[in-house]
Amino acid sequence: MKTIAVLGTGTMGAGVAQIAAQAGHDVIFWNRREASVEKGMGVIQKGLGRLLKKERISQQDHDSALARVSGSATLEDVKAADLVLEAVPEDAELKRELYERLGAICSEEVVFATNTSSLSITELGRSSGRPTKFVGMHFFNPVPAMKLVEIVRGLETADATAQAVTDLAERLGKVPIPVRDMPGFVVNRVVMPMINEAATALQQGVASAEHIDECMKLGCNHPMGPLALADLVGLDVVWAILDSLYREFGDAHHKPCLEITKRVEAGHLGTKTGRGFYTY
Repeated sequence: MKTIAVLGTGTMGAGVAQIAAQAGHDVIFWNRREASVEKGMGVIQKGLGRLLKKERISQQDHDSALARVSGSATLEDVKAADLVLEAVPEDAELKRELYERLGAICSEEVVFATNTSSLSITELGRSSGRPTKFVGMHFFNPVPAMKLVEIVRGLETADATAQAVTDLAERLGKVPIPVRDMPGFVVNRVVMPMINEAATALQQGVASAEHIDECMKLGCNHPMGPLALADLVGLDVVWAILDSLYREFGDAHHKPCLEITKRVEAGHLGTKTGRGFYTY
C-alpha cells in the first residue's frame, strides 16, 4: 500500500495522514471543503513541527513527510490510492453516501477502511459494495502518540483484507488488536459508560468535575480523569458513541446523560471548542 487516501481533515484524519507520511506513504488528504483541507494541513504541519522542535525527527524528515501529503477537495483524486481510510464525522448516512460515491471512483482492488468508533462495520461494508475489502481501522486520539489500532472485521471482511491493514498498522508503528464487529468494539464499550457515569455524578452534585477526575486518577491510577478525557475526545463524539450503544443494546446506562447532552446542544464540545467540562 504505497498511496493512502485519508478522507476527513479533522483531528483524527490529520493524525493518520501525519503518521502515514512519516512512514513513507504518499497521502491524499481529502475534505469536500477547501478551507477544511487547508486547516487540516496546518494541523499536520504543527504536529511535525512539534516533533522537530523536540528533536525527535530531523529537518529532512519533517520536510519529506510534508511533501508526501497532497491536500484535495476533489473526491475523484482518491482513485490513485491503494487504501482509502475514512475519518469523517460519526454519521452513518454521511459515511454510506461517501462509500457509494467511492465505489464508482476506486478500482475493485482498493481496500476501504473506516475509523468509525462505534458504527457497524458489516453494515458500512454492505453499503460500500465491496464487503470483503471493507474493514474497521480504529485509531485513538492523539493518533501520533496512541499505540492502539482496533482492527474490526465485518461479517464478510476477507482474511487478506484484515491482514493487509494489520500489516499497515504495524508499519505505522502501532499495535493492531483484532476485535469483533460489536457496538463500541472494546475500548469505547468499556470507557464510554464510565464517562457517562462520571458526568451523571457531576449532574447529581456528587463532586466537582475536578474532584471526580482526581478521584479516578488517584484511586484507579488513570492517567487522565474521565471528564477531561471526554473533553479531549470531543463531547459530540462521546454523545454519538453513547447514543449508538444505547440504540444497539437498549441499556439505560448507555443513554447520554443530560450533563453531556446540554453541553453538546450549547456547542461546548471540549478542547476543540475551548469549553466542555473544563474551560481551555
